[in-house]
Amino acid sequence: MILNIDRFTKDYVIERQESLFLPDIESNKDYLSEEIRGKSVLVIGGAGSIGSSFIRALLRFEPSKLVVVDLNENGLAELTRDLRSTEGLKVPETYLTYTLDFVDPIFERIFREHGGFDIVANFSAHKHVRSEKDKYSVEALIKNNVIKAKKLLDLLAEIPPKHFFCVSTDKAANPVNVMGASKRVMEDLIMSYIPNFKVTTARFANVAFSNGSLPLSFFDRIMKQQPLVAPKDVRRYFVSLEESGQICMLACILGQNGEIFFPKLGEEKMKTFSAICDDFIREMGYEKHECSSDEAAKRFAANMKPGDKKYPVVYFNSDTTGEKDFEEFYVEGEAKDLDRFSSLGVILSKEHRKKQEVDDFLHKLERVFENPDFTKADVVECLKEFLPNFEHEEKGKNLDQKM
Repeated sequence: MILNIDRFTKDYVIERQESLFLPDIESNKDYLSEEIRGKSVLVIGGAGSIGSSFIRALLRFEPSKLVVVDLNENGLAELTRDLRSTEGLKVPETYLTYTLDFVDPIFERIFREHGGFDIVANFSAHKHVRSEKDKYSVEALIKNNVIKAKKLLDLLAEIPPKHFFCVSTDKAANPVNVMGASKRVMEDLIMSYIPNFKVTTARFANVAFSNGSLPLSFFDRIMKQQPLVAPKDVRRYFVSLEESGQICMLACILGQNGEIFFPKLGEEKMKTFSAICDDFIREMGYEKHECSSDEAAKRFAANMKPGDKKYPVVYFNSDTTGEKDFEEFYVEGEAKDLDRFSSLGVILSKEHRKKQEVDDFLHKLERVFENPDFTKADVVECLKEFLPNFEHEEKGKNLDQKM
């Protein structure tokens, strides 16, 4: 059976048939058109789920130049096929994709040759909680999410864009994992460039069926006749793939310097992954067969015959490092504007850390990494000094140890 992801997402995950952000796009379409049409755009990490959705949202307003940079060569090829195959999208005459790292000297030459860009958006990031495993994975995600981002910002300061956006996460609010903490540091980092050019970001929910997400993996498990697994106690907000790009576009273009956007979603919109899995199995024409262990589920799946109607699942309580029971978009003390937009809240610009303070912290992190004997605990302690509300709990187990 073929499942329509878009329809399933609307019916069972986000439970709305139109984009949450459509009213704000419609009410601001003249200004969006003025700021995007005929402008040059650089998207870093544009082959990923959110980056490519941002590009699709932006192209409806007809920029004149689009340069996309991503390390995923196959992803860039599929992005191009998708953009050129979608009705209503006008791909600019100047459309260039490059498979390279955005701190590569080649990227710097490309940037300077184009004379900078009107709109720059950075989606290159480690986004998964499972990125936190050991000291090496922690070093890699911090260098990508923060240290390399600083090099990009320094380059942009030479030829400032009119709009700069860097994606954050709801996990940056009261972070409990290193990925969320790195994104919270990233927010402070980009805000330190407020005197140089306009910066905005967005904290938002899980993106339903995004690359690498648990719901998207359900398709692979079904195709390979393998069990489905999901936590039953973790509650998350969800937006659709389309909505993920739209909130980033709105924050990038409509946001004022130093603002953080988030979707106005009430707690009643939170869902568990096990509930989504239940709906998925039913839509695929099966009844769930709940197993008590991974081994029992794998054995059941291996012995399934054509026409069997029961499908094995394993639902569990989360016991890995970095998982929060629920998500939040802002913390106590952050000033908010809930009236400017119908679907978006805005965390207002306030007194941010000075550039020197952020730079000093990044140098301290790099010194930690330079020590060959550093530990993951050393990095966590360093982050806690900079982020007093970082409540990291080491459980000794990560998601790569689960089915």
